[in-house]
Amino acid sequence: MHHIPFAREGIPYVLMAGFVTLVFAVQGWTVLTLPALAATLLIGHFFRDPERVTSAGDADVISPADGRIIAIDRMESDPLARRPCLRFSIFMSVFDVHVNRVPVSGVVQEVRYRKGTFVAANLPRASRENEQNWMRILSDGGSEVVMTQVAGLIARRIVCWPRAGDRVEQGERFGMIRFGSRMDVFVPVESEVLVSMGQHVFGGETILCRLK
Repeated sequence: MHHIPFAREGIPYVLMAGFVTLVFAVQGWTVLTLPALAATLLIGHFFRDPERVTSAGDADVISPADGRIIAIDRMESDPLARRPCLRFSIFMSVFDVHVNRVPVSGVVQEVRYRKGTFVAANLPRASRENEQNWMRILSDGGSEVVMTQVAGLIARRIVCWPRAGDRVEQGERFGMIRFGSRMDVFVPVESEVLVSMGQHVFGGETILCRLK
C-alpha cells in the first residue's frame, strides 16, 4: 500500500478552503476567488507529508521535525527525566513540513500535555509559557530522549498519537502541530552533537546527535 503524501489532519481544512473557493468562482467573484485559491494551495502545501529515508544507526537521534535549529544548549534538567541534558530547539515556519517523527526506537514512558499561551515559537519564553506536549522515550540502547511539541503564535492544535507503554520506531510519524510551531529535543548531556546553529533539518532524516 502506497503512502499518500498528505496528513489526514489537513483534510477538513483543504476541503473547507476548496469549497469556499468553488463558491466564489461559481458566483463570478474573481477578486475573492484568487485569494481563496491561493489560501487553498498554501494549506495543501502546509499539510504535505513526504516519505523520508535516513541512514541513522541505533545510537543516532534523528530530527523529529523539519525546521531551523535555533538553540543547542546544556540544561540542568529536562522537563520529565529531570537529568542534565542537551537541548535542541527546532523552529518550524508555516512553510515547513509539520508532521512529526520519532527520533529513536524504543518504548514511550510518559506523555504529558500542558495548556499555555501562544507567543511566537522562536522566542526563548515559548519553551516556558506556550501550550505544549511532552513525550519521553526509553530507547533500545537504554538512553532517555524527551521531545516537546510547542505551540506557536498561529498554532492552536497539538496532535500526538502514542501513549505510555507504546512501542515506537525511529522515523515513524507520531503527530503534528498545526500552522507554525517549535520542537525541543532533550538528550543525555554526553551525546555527540552532529548539527549546528542555524542549520535547516528534516524530520525523519537529519541526524541531530549520537548517543554515547
